[in-house]
Amino acid sequence: MNRHELPMLPPRVELETVKVLKQLSKTSRALAELKGYAETIPNKNILLNAATIIEAKDSSEIENIITTHDDLYRALNKSIYASSSAKEVANYRSAMWKGCEIVRVSKIITINMIKIIQGIIEKNDAGIRKLPGTVLQNDKTSEIVYTPPEGFDTIMDYMSNLEKYINDDVDEVDPLIKLAVIHYQFESIHPFYDGNGRTGRIINILYLLLKGLLDQPILYLSSYIIKNKADYYRLLQEVRTKNAWEEWVLYILTAIEETSMETLGLIKKINIEIEKMQIEIRSSLPKIYTQELIDLLFYEFYTKTSVFEKELSISRKTAVSYLTQLESNGFIHSEKIGKERIYLNYRLLNLIKSKSSTSI
Repeated sequence: MNRHELPMLPPRVELETVKVLKQLSKTSRALAELKGYAETIPNKNILLNAATIIEAKDSSEIENIITTHDDLYRALNKSIYASSSAKEVANYRSAMWKGCEIVRVSKIITINMIKIIQGIIEKNDAGIRKLPGTVLQNDKTSEIVYTPPEGFDTIMDYMSNLEKYINDDVDEVDPLIKLAVIHYQFESIHPFYDGNGRTGRIINILYLLLKGLLDQPILYLSSYIIKNKADYYRLLQEVRTKNAWEEWVLYILTAIEETSMETLGLIKKINIEIEKMQIEIRSSLPKIYTQELIDLLFYEFYTKTSVFEKELSISRKTAVSYLTQLESNGFIHSEKIGKERIYLNYRLLNLIKSKSSTSI
């Protein structure tokens, strides 16, 4: 398939087939349940950080950027000892947060926003492809399976068409079905030299936020794609070669349904762990117990003295005392990284590890 065969949007097919509408009903219920439960959680930052850490790791893994959670917290701590892969994962998380921030303010998804996200992921400002020669190959055989559009002006025409489709609802297609179309089109345009897959997966969550299907960025499809990676690439290609939209839309809707249920389960487990630690710290360390302290321990899966000092408005000496007591009582583990001591909430870390697609 050459670059001229990618049609502009909207697709000239019936997207809302009987099978699609049946799956859409199940998917919508699962997503609504996740959204409703998440709204009941007092400190949503705890959930946001857990979800984005998992997604950053899994989305990067799809691109064969493999890291461990232990390297990841070093990268999040901006340690010089972090691996290059972990730093790339940390960049992905930064890009995700930036995109969410922009969408909340602008209420729109634009080409410039997408360029900003990709620039943070790749740590460069190369922007939209200008040079020819980009092809998508079969990883095993090196066979060229698809040549995306070439030429800056051509790519920009496709991106302008995509931008309009994202933000214009005149066709009245359900947003979850449109998400499948948007993701396909972006990956097929392949507008950047690098980072297209990760950028496209961030666009997914931004679109859910834009359409009010979620209030917080807590649902990500990367873990599902990893588990069903062969189908993902096969179905993308079959839309290009066979116009097989129904199967592709069903794949994305099923991914959203299953991921919603998995994320809901993780959120409930984190909530249970928070409640358990509240009871235990209140019982064993009543003099230092506050709700703010609990929230801080679960905000990230690691913390440090300076964070305790700032967020709890206490002296450095008191912060060290609190952390020492928490470690002595088995609530956290510490590790020296360079000149700084990092304190891990290993209970939260273990929950995040158990959700991750790769066992460490």
